[in-house]
Amino acid sequence: MDSTSFTLPATPRQISYARSLAVRNHTLLPWEALQDRRALSAWIDAQARMRPAMPDNLPTSKQVGFAERLARIKRHTVPDECFRDRQLLSRWIDCNR
Repeated sequence: MDSTSFTLPATPRQISYARSLAVRNHTLLPWEALQDRRALSAWIDAQARMRPAMPDNLPTSKQVGFAERLARIKRHTVPDECFRDRQLLSRWIDCNR
């Protein structure tokens, strides 16, 4: 079996961190990167080196991580608009604790 044809899926921790970087950097997380651990790792490395855009109304990475943990536990999804506004995400967290 050729080692280049075998790909490992991305870990939940990688995906969570990649989503928080996408929010921080105002960029889209490519679907293809989510399918392969190495591709996602390369995407994370590139995004982590970028300087974050710092509008004051964006949620923090801790908020995003906590909301995603709550969503997994409750088997819900966090609405996309919540990732764009700190107050909305805070309200979503309060309602889903």
